[in-house]
Amino acid sequence: MAYWLFKEEPGHYSFADLERDGRTSWDGVTNNLARLNLRKVKKGDRILYYHTGKEKAVVGEMRAVGNPVADPSDNDPKAVTVDVEPVRRLPHPVALSAIKQEPRMASWDLVRFSRLSVMAVSKDQWEWIELMSGIKGKKDSQ
Repeated sequence: MAYWLFKEEPGHYSFADLERDGRTSWDGVTNNLARLNLRKVKKGDRILYYHTGKEKAVVGEMRAVGNPVADPSDNDPKAVTVDVEPVRRLPHPVALSAIKQEPRMASWDLVRFSRLSVMAVSKDQWEWIELMSGIKGKKDSQ
């Protein structure tokens, strides 16, 4: 199992929309590096849901319910899509400003490549997000 972060503008499709729908196909990724990352996602992988725009925060967790497939709604043969479902809303969103203040997050693509919409997340980064969001208490992380 791998860890990922997917970005979306909440005015376009928010985590609340995903919760309402119960499942969606993650499509519309056009950046080459983001597409390469999306092609690496596997069924069962855990994914952080990040709201872009004014919010700029990790707000929820999703899970890949299938492997990447060619996007049937896109004429570009390189376009792929991955079906995802919501797992949980974070008790407290983790703002990009807080992420940038944490020295061990400085090398994360979220900090380094602000426009990348699909990126890998290390286990350490994932656990730090869980801690900051209130999913795990400080005793759990020691």
